Amino acid sequence: MRTLIATAFVSLDGVVEAPGGEPGYRNSGWTVHGVEFDPDAYRIKGEEQDEATALLLGRVSYQAFSPVWPGMDDEFGSYNAMPKMVVSTTLRPEDLVQNWGATTILRGIDDVAAAKQGDGGPIIIHGSATLVRSLTDAGLIDRFHLLVFPLLLGAGTRLFGATDKDMQRLDLIDGERYANGVQKLVYTVRR
Repeated sequence: MRTLIATAFVSLDGVVEAPGGEPGYRNSGWTVHGVEFDPDAYRIKGEEQDEATALLLGRVSYQAFSPVWPGMDDEFGSYNAMPKMVVSTTLRPEDLVQNWGATTILRGIDDVAAAKQGDGGPIIIHGSATLVRSLTDAGLIDRFHLLVFPLLLGAGTRLFGATDKDMQRLDLIDGERYANGVQKLVYTVRR
């Protein structure tokens, strides 16, 4: 079975955001402007790229990344080369970009579960907060890679949902605190 990894920049109160910000609320841009930049805190991003063998995205993140990442081989060369899966009920094959390698459209959670059962190494999810919430609620996430920023933001997109569900226990397998107050927390989901 393949390992499904969700990676995120998250505030202490659970708000997630793409680097550089997302429109729609007053604290947008907190991943860049909220704390001093510390390159050590982002070392995990290179480690994730080295470990992953496939990239899984929700439709919104796919549509945000696909016009940009293919031209950023210095930063995302491994991701650009690996197979991608996008979970969407509305995307059509002709909506996929042609310069970003092999991309498969998955139509729902059951398709993600089937992809996990296949052969291959870890699958990593970037962004895709709605997808991560659904996969967490379905018990399909195996590991979380979190960079937790020492900020309380209030409004914003949440990493975890408010679904009334069975408790999921996590085991901290790696952690580090950086000079800017950001903490790396890597958890596996206890099965």
